[in-house]
Amino acid sequence: MFDATNRSGGTATASDRAHATEPAAVPAAAPAVPLTAASPPPAALRAGRIARCGRVLLSPWSRLSLLLVLLAGAGSCVLLFQPQRLLSHGWPPQLGGLAAAAVFAVAYGVCTVAFVPRPLLNLAAGALFGSQVGLAAALAGTVLGAGAAFGLGRVLGQDALRPLLRGRLLKAADGQLSRHGFRSMLAARLFPGVPFWAANYCAAVSRMSCLAFLSATALGSVPNTAAYVVAGARATAPTAPAFLVAAACIALPALAGTALAWRARHRLRGR
Repeated sequence: MFDATNRSGGTATASDRAHATEPAAVPAAAPAVPLTAASPPPAALRAGRIARCGRVLLSPWSRLSLLLVLLAGAGSCVLLFQPQRLLSHGWPPQLGGLAAAAVFAVAYGVCTVAFVPRPLLNLAAGALFGSQVGLAAALAGTVLGAGAAFGLGRVLGQDALRPLLRGRLLKAADGQLSRHGFRSMLAARLFPGVPFWAANYCAAVSRMSCLAFLSATALGSVPNTAAYVVAGARATAPTAPAFLVAAACIALPALAGTALAWRARHRLRGR
């Protein structure tokens, strides 16, 4: 009896000991959750899009396209509205004196940027204000228009056009304008065959300084501008000596420029 009890107790004790020595069940590991990068907030996405659009809009070719659109629109407005006629025939009669000359100079500058021929504007300046005030207004408008065209070409066109200067003649012209800016622009203004707008934008694409460009424009434009202004002021008396001298100052440089261009054309053909 005693032995059976002990055996049963011993058996129970061994069973308990066996359960105690069994390893505890390890809980199953949770499935791994893949790590994903956090998506940027909408504000960052919008800022990125704005930055990309800004880079595209400020690229050299986008700025050049804007310049071409502006110039095409200005030329179209000139053909449609002919603002040079308003300067000479539609000038407000109540506007006179220095204020009128200042307004005319600003309008003159805007018209030159829009490809209005300067001879017509110079004749209108002489007819409206006389020789002295008309000359001052025309020269001021010339410098304003040249400066505006130079700024537009420098900001909107230089970065896109400079890499295209690869030909020998283009490189030579660019080097001349860049190294001898004042002297080259002075010669271009004195020579009657160089269009005003072409000289402006060629100088803007080059590395010529703005100060040299404006000073050469102001000085080199005096003879030709004065001749047209005096002719406009004396147009009512075509036989007056002042008108005849002004007409000669207009015709002789034009003939000399035509002769030089003709000789240069034959030299290029000979080569």
